[in-house]
Formats: sequence, C-alpha cells, structure tokens
Amino acid sequence: MGTESYQSKNVCVIGAGPSGLVAARELQKEGHDVVVLEQKHDVGGQWLYEPNVEGEDPLGKCTTLKVHSSVYNSLRINLARETMGFTDFPFFVKEGRDARRFPGHRELLLYLQDFCECFGLREMIRFYTRVENVKFFESTDPFSEDLRWVVRSIDYKNEKVVEEVFDAVVVATGHYSHLRLPTIQGKDGWRKKHLHSHIYRVPEPFRNEVVVVVGIANSGQDIAMELVEVAKEVHLSAKSVDICEGLSKVISKHDNLYLHLEIDSLHEDGRVVFVDGSCIAADTIIYCTGYTCSFPFLDIGGIVAVDDGRVGPLYEHTFPPLLAPSLSFVGIPKKVIAFPFFEWQAKWIAQLLSGKKSLPSRADMMRSVEEFYELKDHAGVPKRNTHDIGNFEYCEKYADLVGVPHLEEWRKELCMAAIKKSEVDLETYREYSYDRELLQVPHHYLSPKPL
Repeated sequence: MGTESYQSKNVCVIGAGPSGLVAARELQKEGHDVVVLEQKHDVGGQWLYEPNVEGEDPLGKCTTLKVHSSVYNSLRINLARETMGFTDFPFFVKEGRDARRFPGHRELLLYLQDFCECFGLREMIRFYTRVENVKFFESTDPFSEDLRWVVRSIDYKNEKVVEEVFDAVVVATGHYSHLRLPTIQGKDGWRKKHLHSHIYRVPEPFRNEVVVVVGIANSGQDIAMELVEVAKEVHLSAKSVDICEGLSKVISKHDNLYLHLEIDSLHEDGRVVFVDGSCIAADTIIYCTGYTCSFPFLDIGGIVAVDDGRVGPLYEHTFPPLLAPSLSFVGIPKKVIAFPFFEWQAKWIAQLLSGKKSLPSRADMMRSVEEFYELKDHAGVPKRNTHDIGNFEYCEKYADLVGVPHLEEWRKELCMAAIKKSEVDLETYREYSYDRELLQVPHHYLSPKPL
C-alpha cells in the first residue's frame, strides 16, 4: 500500500506575537523548518509591555516605531480568558498569578510565554532581529510554484546584517504598526501637547489638565475612564453622540466628563473647536484613533499594498493570489476571537506548504477577492474596515476551508455575553460572573473562580 509524500519547506515567520507563535507551532507540527525573526527581546508582540515611551515621537512621525507595544498600564482583556485561548492550550489560572476572569495584560503575556515554552518555540526564534527587506530570490520566477525569497535582517544586538533564502515567508507583524491620525484643520500648528494613544501609559502626567480624547472605541473609553480621576476635565470627541448605554452611564456619573462631536479645528492658543461650534481651551489631545497595517520591508513591486487599511489583494484575508502559498499573512483579521482564528490561518498555511491541501487557481482567488471588495464597497464599508469580520458565519466558513471544527457554541456565547454586558455596564462588565454562560464550558477549559 503506497504512502503519500509531503514537502518540508524552509519557512521564515516575521514576528513573535500571538500570530507568529502559533504560525511557528503549526509549521513545526507539519514538519517544516522554521525561523522566527523578532525585533524585541522576548515574545508577545503587542502584549510585551513597554513602560518607557520617552524616545517615541508622540504622533509616530517616523518610518519605524521605536516602541512596538501600544498597551497601557491598566489595560485588561475584554473577553473572558476561557474564550481567548488557543484551541488546545486553555488560558486558565496559574498559582500566584492574576486569577481574574478578565486579567491584565501581563497575564496574557505570561500565557504566551507558557505557550512558547510548552511547544519548544523559543529555540527557533531570533530576538533583537529586525527584518529590513523581503524580495524574490533572483533566480526564481516570482509567479512560479518554486518561488523562493531573500530575507535581509539586522541583528542589532551584534550589529550584523544577515541575508537568507527561504521557500516561504509568513508575515505576522500584526495591525498596530502604523498610527492612524485624523485630518484636522490646524493640527500641524497645535502648540499644546498632543499624542497618539500608542504612547499613553498612565494617567498621572495629565493631572489637573483639560484633556480631549478623540475616539470612543475600546482604548478611548478605557483611557477616558481613568483620566477622569486625575484630570480637571475630560472631553470625549466622537463621530456621533449616539453612544451605548454603558458609556452614557459613565458620562452621567462624572461631572468632569463631557461628550462632543468631531473636532472642526485646532488653534495655536489651545482652543479646540468642535463641528457644532462649541469650543474649549485644552492642555492635551490624545488621539485614540486606531492603527493601520504597514509592511515597509516587503519589496515585491506593489503586488500587495495597503490602501487606507485594506491589505490586498488577499484571498480570505491570508494569501496574495499571485504569490500564494509561499507568501502569507497571519493576524490581519479583526473583530474575531483572535487566537483560535490565527491558529486556523496557521494550520491552513502549514498544510498548503506541505502539499496536504491546495488553493483554487490564481484567477479564481483573484475573482473571489474582487467580488468581496465589490460587496464591501457597495455596502459603504470604509476600506479601513475591510478586515473587520464581526460575525461567526464567516469564521465557520473559514474553518471549513481549513478543515477544522467550528468554534464551540460555549466560546461564541461567552464572547457575545461579554460584548453585550460591556454595552450596558462599561465600568463593571469585567467583574461580572458570567455563571450561566460558563455552565456550558467543558471542565478542562475552566479556570477557578476569580479571586
């Protein structure tokens, strides 16, 4: 009886955050030789907290950010830990650590370090190594099936430039690498303090100040809620005053917290004028306006580009049709239960590279991408929201493509319960017990009750 023969590839993974770590694990499981290149001193990506932000430009006006992590000191995860873990590595409590159901950022970093140690990933990671250039290997046709890659990196601890050839490259650098800032009249001439939330860490520097927080997504809400305890006034600026019940409760609770529409203009004397004509004198503006992807190291003639946050063309948010599967991206989708989804992406990539699975033709993949973009554009979805999934139906479709089980019902219900609870009790939803939803969680996923 014959046996099937699968290929082992030499693969470079760029980044050792959650998506890069699970990519390395799945590639290794599939029998590939893996090298992970990581610019920082440890694993974790965004979750590797960096308290010192002194050397970073407050508005990110540099090609490469010196500070990678955007995590602020008080940040806690916004989904229950049982929901978040990889499918075969539950995120449960360990003795002497943060036992809360919605723990702080350090606990998630420790979880990723545990994952790394459990699967022996550290030995394949080169730390202090920044990727400078990724291009086609000169002796291969960029559109052939035997495409290979030259990766140039800098080992900046030893001040050494390294060039290597790989069969495949997996980009796992996340979507927090380039700051998104609003276009506001007078912003360039603003003489008071202004910064992107990327370098916000603690509220104390803003004591007794009048602070404007632009944006009311997760970071804007969190930062505003802790600033009200030390600032003289906090003014939230949003696209609409139609806000969720939870945020409305927070605003009504604090006499020094105000809600405004978008900023119309900024003035050198510190005046902030909103689109409704109202005006305040502010000391600081914090832009909680998000991020966009950036891949300055990709030297592939624009075959993959970023257009206002839309990375494309990417088949199923993962593969550029003309270069798949030798070039792939993990971790770009948002509004998903991230770790299981990244795990699925990694499994698919690993099995495609080994030859266990195959993709549709390049023409069919490109057609699928074009149809997807057309649907988004017709629905009026901004390009920056192209990779916002936001529904379990797509996750199930993706699981079917990969050939893995769908998300468990308990995981979906616990996720939705946290989202719904945050909409009505923004300040306290992380302390809620979620006992009804947890009844459905298998015993081996459960943590002890929070302390």
